[in-house]
Amino acid sequence: MIEENKQDRLYVIPMEGVVVFPNMETKIKLSKHTGQIVYKLLKMGKNPVIGLTLKHEDQVGSPEPGDLYQTGVLLDVITVQPADNGFLLRAKSLDKVGVSNFEEERGMLTAQYEVIEDKVDLDEENQIEMVDFIKDTVLEMSKNFQGAEQFIKPLLDLTSIMEIMGYILPYLPVSTSEKQELFEMASLRDQCLRVIDLLMKQKESIHFQIEMAKKFSERSNKNYRESLLREQLRVIQEELNEGKGKGKIGYREKIEKANMPEEAKEAALSELEKLEAMGKQNPESHIVRNYLDLLVALPWSTEEAGEIDIQEARQILDHNHYGLEDVKDRIIQHLAVMKLKKEKQGSILLLVGPPGTGKTSLGQAIAESLGRKYVRASLGGIRDEAEIRGHRRTYIGALPGRIIQGMKKAGVKNPVFVLDEVDKLAVSFSGDPASALLEVLDPEQNNSFSDHYLEIPYDLSDVMFIATANSLNTIPGPLLDRMEAIQISSYTNYEKAIIAKNHLLPKALEEHGLNLDLLQISDEALKVIIDRYTREAGVRALKKQLDKIARVASEKIVSGKVETPWEVSGKMLGDILGKEVFRHDDALSGQPPGVVTGLAWTPVGGDILFIESTFMQGKGALTLTGQLGDVMKESARISLSLIRSRLAHAIRKFDFIKSDIHIHVPSGATPKDGPSAGIALFTALASLILGKTVNTKLAMTGEITLRGSVLPVGGIKEKILAAHRAGISRVIIPKENVKDLEDVPKKVREELLFIPVENVEEVLKEALEIDLPKPEFREASLEAALPPAQ
Repeated sequence: MIEENKQDRLYVIPMEGVVVFPNMETKIKLSKHTGQIVYKLLKMGKNPVIGLTLKHEDQVGSPEPGDLYQTGVLLDVITVQPADNGFLLRAKSLDKVGVSNFEEERGMLTAQYEVIEDKVDLDEENQIEMVDFIKDTVLEMSKNFQGAEQFIKPLLDLTSIMEIMGYILPYLPVSTSEKQELFEMASLRDQCLRVIDLLMKQKESIHFQIEMAKKFSERSNKNYRESLLREQLRVIQEELNEGKGKGKIGYREKIEKANMPEEAKEAALSELEKLEAMGKQNPESHIVRNYLDLLVALPWSTEEAGEIDIQEARQILDHNHYGLEDVKDRIIQHLAVMKLKKEKQGSILLLVGPPGTGKTSLGQAIAESLGRKYVRASLGGIRDEAEIRGHRRTYIGALPGRIIQGMKKAGVKNPVFVLDEVDKLAVSFSGDPASALLEVLDPEQNNSFSDHYLEIPYDLSDVMFIATANSLNTIPGPLLDRMEAIQISSYTNYEKAIIAKNHLLPKALEEHGLNLDLLQISDEALKVIIDRYTREAGVRALKKQLDKIARVASEKIVSGKVETPWEVSGKMLGDILGKEVFRHDDALSGQPPGVVTGLAWTPVGGDILFIESTFMQGKGALTLTGQLGDVMKESARISLSLIRSRLAHAIRKFDFIKSDIHIHVPSGATPKDGPSAGIALFTALASLILGKTVNTKLAMTGEITLRGSVLPVGGIKEKILAAHRAGISRVIIPKENVKDLEDVPKKVREELLFIPVENVEEVLKEALEIDLPKPEFREASLEAALPPAQ
C-alpha cells in the first residue's frame, strides 16, 4: 500500500471506458498524446500515477477536471508500449483514492490524493461463500459458450473477492457509469450484492436469447421443410397435369379476363414472364405477385350505367336529409347534367360546412340515388404525397395510393368517391399531397392518372368525386379552382328539432334496443336539449345527448325503476343530463346609455353580443377590451372618427381631448373579430356621448366606412335566428343584405321588423331618433376653416 500524503501531487491518467479495481494487474489503452507523456514520465521516474475514468468515452482533446470521476486508483506503471493509434499501458493497481486540487503541468493534469479504505463488513466465512457463489454462477453461464475455458481457468485461481470483481466486471455488459458506481461503493457487502445482481441479470438474458434462438431455428427448419415439400408437390402436379388454373397459369387467365387496355396488359404479361423466370424462393417473387394481384383486381372496363331517375334521387335526398334545400337543388342539377351527357362526370363537387352538418352522409345519399358503389377516403392529417400517388415499387413495403386502393375496393370504374377533409392536408418533407390531388380532381387530366406503384395510366374520368371540407381558407388555390364549392350553413333550432325527431331519435332507440313503446321524448325536451345542452352548427352533440338519455332509460327499464313507456319531459333533463351546459343571452331591459345589442356569427350558429361603452376623465385615449381582433378594433376607431366629425355640432359639451373612452364586449374569454359590429360600435359611442339610451329590443349588424356608408356582411341567417331567440323585435341590417332574408324561415321573418340602412345617418335616426347634418354641410364648414391657398 502507498502511504497517504496529501501534500504530494501525482499525474492523472484518463482511462476510457475502463474501471480498474485495486490489487490487480491490468492493461489500459491510452491515446497517442497521453501515452507519449506517460512514456516520458516513466523515464523520469514519475511513478505511481493516478488513474481516473472519463465520464464520456468519446471525449476529444485533453480532458478537463469536470470530465473525470473524482474517485480512482493508484497505478504502478510497469511498461508503456506503442499500439494501434496510441499506446498500451501495463500497470499494477494499488489503492483506491479520492482526488482534489487539479492543476495542469506539462500538458497533463496533476492532483492531490487521499487513500480511501473500504468498509469490510463481511467476515471470512461470508466472503468465501460469496466467492464460491460467483464462481459457480460464472461457470454455469460459461457452459453456453465455446472456448470459455480460457476465461474460467484464471478465475478459479483467484481467492480475493476484490480480485474476482475486478476480473469479471470488464466482461459484463454494463455502462461505465454503473461500473464506477460499483467501484465507489464503500461497503464490501454492497459491492458483492451488486455484482451478484448484475450476474443474475446477465444469466437470465443469456437463457432468454438461447431460448429465442432455439425457437427461431425450429421455425426456420419447419419453413424450409414446408417450402421443399410444396416445391416437390408442384413438380409432381405438373408431371401429372394436375392443379390447372392455379399459380402462374391462374395469373395468365386472370389477365385475359380483366379486360385491361393494351398498355396495362403488356405490363402485366411482362411481369408474369419475370415471375415465371424466377424461382419461388426468390425474395422478389412476392413483390411481383402483389403487383399482379393489384392489376387483375382493379376495374378496367366501364359497365353501362343505369338510367338516372331524378325524381327518385330527390326523394332519397329528402328522406335522408332535412333542410339543405339549396344544397340538394345543386346536387339534383348536377345529376340532371349527368343524365343529359350520359358520359363524363363534369365538375367536382366540394361540400363546405361546419362539422356535423351531413357532408359525408350526403355523399352516401348521392351514391344511393345513382345506384353506384360508395367509397370514402379520409385525407385529414396526410403529409406524405405517396398516400395519394403511391410508393415506388423499389421500396420495401410499397403500396398503391389511396385513390387506387379505393378503386380496387369499389370493384367498379364509376363509383361515388368521397374525399373527406381536403382542407386538412399538410405539407412536409415527404411532399405536398394537395398538389398530388390536382391531377385526381381535374376532369381534363384524370383520364390518365399516374400512380407511382401502378406505373400505368389509370382512367378516373368515370368516377364521381365529392370532396368535403370545414373551411375554404386552408385549401390551396389551384386545388380549390378545380372544384365547385357548395356552402352548407348551420342548422336552425327548428331544423335540428325536426332532424332529432325524424332521424336521430329513431336511430338512438334502435341502437339501444328501445322503441317508442318503451321511451318517448317530448318536443319540449328536444327544444331544451338543443337550446341548453348543445351549441353546434350540426347535430353530432345532439345525437350524443339523445344516446345518453337512451342509456339512462335502458338501465331504468331493465331494473324496473320506471313504467313503460317512460316519457321524458324538459323538467327531467337536469336529473338525466346534469346541469345545463350553455346559456343564450337575452335582450336586457333598462340598459344605460352606451350599451347596444349587436349580432355575431359563430361556427356553431349566431349569437347576440352586448357592446358596452363608458367615458372618464383622461387624455383622449380609446381603450378596447374583450379579446377584439384587429378588424373589430379598426371599426371602433372608425366609429370614433365618425362621431367626432358628424356630431360635433351636437356634443359641444363633451371634450374628446380631456376624456378617455372605454369600449368592452362581454364574454372576454372568447375571441371576436370581423366588420359586422361596425354600426353597433358607432351607435354605442353615439348613445354614450349624447346620453340617449337605445331600445333594448333593437339589434343591428353591418360594416361601416369612414365616409359613413353601411356595407353588407355575411351570416345574416344565423344572426337573425339569434335575434329571434333572444326576444329582439327590430333588426337593423345593411340594405344590400335584404336579399339574404330569403334564407331565414318564414315564421321568423313574420315575427321581426327589418330596417335596411345605407348610411350611419339612417342608423342614428332609427336607433336614437336624431338627425345628422348632411355630409355636404361638414365639407363646406371644413373648407371655410382651412387657410386660403397660396
